[in-house]
Amino acid sequence: MASEVTRRGFVKAGATAAGIAATLAPSTVLGANEKIRCAFIGVANRGGQLIQAALESKERIEIVAVCDVDDLALARWKETLPEAKQYKDYREVIARADVDAVFIASPDHWHPIMCIEACKAGKDVYVEKPLSATIHEGRRMIEVARETGRIVQVGLHRRSAQIFHDLHDLVAADYLGHVTVAHAYRITNMWPSGIGKSQHEDPPATLDWDMWLGPRPERPYQDNIAPYKFRWWQLYSSQMGNWGVHYFDLIRWLVDEEAPVSVSCHGGRFAIDDDRTIPDTAIAVFEFASGRILEFGQYEASGYRMLPSEIDLRGTKGICYASGNKFQIIPETDGQFQKGAERAEAMEVKAQGANSSLTAQHIANFLDCMASRATPNCDVEEGHKSTVFCHLANIALATKSRLEWDAEKEEITGNKEANDLLHYKYREPWTLG
Repeated sequence: MASEVTRRGFVKAGATAAGIAATLAPSTVLGANEKIRCAFIGVANRGGQLIQAALESKERIEIVAVCDVDDLALARWKETLPEAKQYKDYREVIARADVDAVFIASPDHWHPIMCIEACKAGKDVYVEKPLSATIHEGRRMIEVARETGRIVQVGLHRRSAQIFHDLHDLVAADYLGHVTVAHAYRITNMWPSGIGKSQHEDPPATLDWDMWLGPRPERPYQDNIAPYKFRWWQLYSSQMGNWGVHYFDLIRWLVDEEAPVSVSCHGGRFAIDDDRTIPDTAIAVFEFASGRILEFGQYEASGYRMLPSEIDLRGTKGICYASGNKFQIIPETDGQFQKGAERAEAMEVKAQGANSSLTAQHIANFLDCMASRATPNCDVEEGHKSTVFCHLANIALATKSRLEWDAEKEEITGNKEANDLLHYKYREPWTLG
């Protein structure tokens, strides 16, 4: 994807947008006789979007299987994918010797088990975000991917946007100066009733509810949990994981950060009266040893935007507002007790030339890496590092504490209650592997 640049002084950053793009590794193109046989697990919502995006590479792939615990989700693909065999048990899919790649878009609490079993069965894996439901699970997923030599791409698709590669190189070239603060938000107004209130009832005849629960505790079915509203139930997901992880990953990549050293989170159910077990309002703050702060706000009771973009990066020389289709840099000038000229050059970069979605581009990168065995744009370890942010924010909120994070040991310093939340005991017979 090329970038159209309107700017004064882009040359001062050390390269043009085209020059930056030229430094990226070229893709490996598969031959026409090397179709990759793919299976999709979880096809109700995001999995369906993955199928549509993957079909943009239909000359490179063959979809041979689709799997879901709900017959209704499977039924929608009978006409579009008549040759794909349908399954309700993912283990039957993974057992197929002719499947080369598995796409996992199940609820979050299923990602680790499915990914690990697929790797051990010799499959390359595209797994949706957030990578895991716990920090312990994410580390184990990395270990198994390395032990088995499998390609594992995490579905943080902004990593495949050329415009963000361009911005990354600008930030590394000190164009913004020292970035001390970055912001991102998940904003909507779900007041007053949110996901609603539901009674326990028998699950639909089409749904294997016990399999949907998997390693999580047995409980009665409610229609505001599955298929999609699990995102508001802490046992199965969170908005820190659903939306926050996109921005944690993007920001830490753009400023070359690995992990926070401390985390705090404040919030609760302040306005919305529903069955959710996550906040309707929360603010998470991450501090880095390098001297910067990342703030993420989850505001679900007030829907007006906070930024003119997805994220901002606030540097000593300029501020950047960035989204998937453009970024804008506004120079800093005078400040308190400071006089002088503009510290950066104004710039606006717009994405041009890509007809496919970012998800389709991310899948194409995955397919390239399956052929070349190169590291994908969002390798499992990078996905894990970004998912850690989500879990730490949720743990800080649950324990009402500021966490000091030891990234090397992957443990919280001096807080047993918080460390006990780094993993959970699976319901039998499920194991992590």
